Amino acid sequence: MKDRINEYLLAQIPPRSPFFTELELEAKRNQVPIMEPDSLALMLQVMAIAKTSRILEIGAAIGYSALRMCEALPDATIVTVERDEARFQEAQANITRYGAADRVELLLGDALLVADKLCQKGPFDAIFIDAAKGQYEKFFQLFSPVLTEDGVIYTDNVLFKGLALEESEEVQKKARIARKMRAFNAFLNQQSAYTTVTIPLGDGLAITRRKKFGVADHE
Repeated sequence: MKDRINEYLLAQIPPRSPFFTELELEAKRNQVPIMEPDSLALMLQVMAIAKTSRILEIGAAIGYSALRMCEALPDATIVTVERDEARFQEAQANITRYGAADRVELLLGDALLVADKLCQKGPFDAIFIDAAKGQYEKFFQLFSPVLTEDGVIYTDNVLFKGLALEESEEVQKKARIARKMRAFNAFLNQQSAYTTVTIPLGDGLAITRRKKFGVADHE
């Protein structure tokens, strides 16, 4: 039943333009990880509802998700960073070909090493984390301070093919990244100033926002 529901929901997602279909095929051919269509559709919908206008993306890859944001959010601008030089060059070419060079600012470098430069470009209405899975907690700690008061942090791959759910010692020993993602999910839920909901679409999407504290919350 779950498979049937998943297939049905995937079929409801509007078809992508030839440009994005080409990027999807390219990513699959070259084994470049890009966001799953269902979780990406959800994220773009939430961003549109929130009228997101300024986005920080950690992990550009070939520029696919940044350009999908451009398409879905015509008034938004995106700052994105990629540490792999070959993918950076490919992303730059795709951004130029799409005609979004005035809306997408692409930086080359490790997000942990150029964090100050990225933060200076804030504040941001949304932060999208989709880079080195073992560094998610550091990314959150470094960049959450430049999130606007009503901003949202989106984190992809938090279920990590379902392995992050596994508690068995054998799985957790073998799957280092799964162990990291399980720890990161616990970290998110321990943040007293934030509230997180994890959506079981794609590879798992965590949606995090700041809590709104009333008088009763401080008593």
